[in-house]
Amino acid sequence: MYTHDRYTMVNPQNGNLAFSIYPFEDSALFSSLQRYNYFSLILWNGAAADLTADFTQYPISGHVLLAFSPFQPFQLQTNEAVRGWVIDFHPEFFCIFRHHAEISANGFLFNNSYQPPYIQLTQEQMNQFEGLAQQMAAEVQKVDLAQQELLISYLKIILIQAVRLKRAQFPAQEEPITLPDHPEPFVIQKLKDAIEQHYRRKHAPSDYADLLNISPKALAKITRYHFHKTLTDLISDRIVIEAKRELYLTPKTIKEVAHELGFEDEFYFSRFFKRHATVSPQVYRETVGFNRAAGLSVPDSN
Repeated sequence: MYTHDRYTMVNPQNGNLAFSIYPFEDSALFSSLQRYNYFSLILWNGAAADLTADFTQYPISGHVLLAFSPFQPFQLQTNEAVRGWVIDFHPEFFCIFRHHAEISANGFLFNNSYQPPYIQLTQEQMNQFEGLAQQMAAEVQKVDLAQQELLISYLKIILIQAVRLKRAQFPAQEEPITLPDHPEPFVIQKLKDAIEQHYRRKHAPSDYADLLNISPKALAKITRYHFHKTLTDLISDRIVIEAKRELYLTPKTIKEVAHELGFEDEFYFSRFFKRHATVSPQVYRETVGFNRAAGLSVPDSN
């Protein structure tokens, strides 16, 4: 259905949003804190704004593509005129976890603890993305053969292009980085590699300071400087990302997921997950879903 040019596909099994696309000309849509149980792409055109995502603030302006994961809190505030497009999709419609090998979006474009959730675009790149959005909006209205497959193809093009652009804007850091007031060089990539290797069993910042042979105080300072987060936040974010993947892709019990992520107490894990994901593991599984069939339909237009 669409209202004011909003085109939406729903899952008839539960009535929840599966896919939605619409243009906007009003920043009021995003002025309060948003938390959706689906992925959201926002093409932001022209206005300077204050972005708050995961309670970290970023200034944005010009042409920007923003990417938010399910239940990721975000807010956009501006006093300037703005226009753009929103593309929302539930994992039941297109699962980035399952298609990671094809598009590498999970952990880079979405669910990325180390980089801001947006990409700066040129005017030409903005035009290309807006053209794809317009094609998708036109396709949703057709209700024709293989509609979902064609929409997913458009979505894959957008995600692949976005991943390419983000990789170009945020290349892997391989060289030592020195803080202006800290003489000891430190390879940021080594910290990310250490978290990736040990997050299932090592949850304390001191563990990583020991691994990297640096004092906890110095590591905390460097982490805050480069990522605008504490080391505890980085470790926790990585644990939650894996927990979400397990809750979505597998039938494992919450107790099993907790144990695999280094938590002996299932209830402590549930409190930890809710603190960082804003919902409990059970609610996340029920609303984002484990491996549920997804027949889709387009209701009549209003």
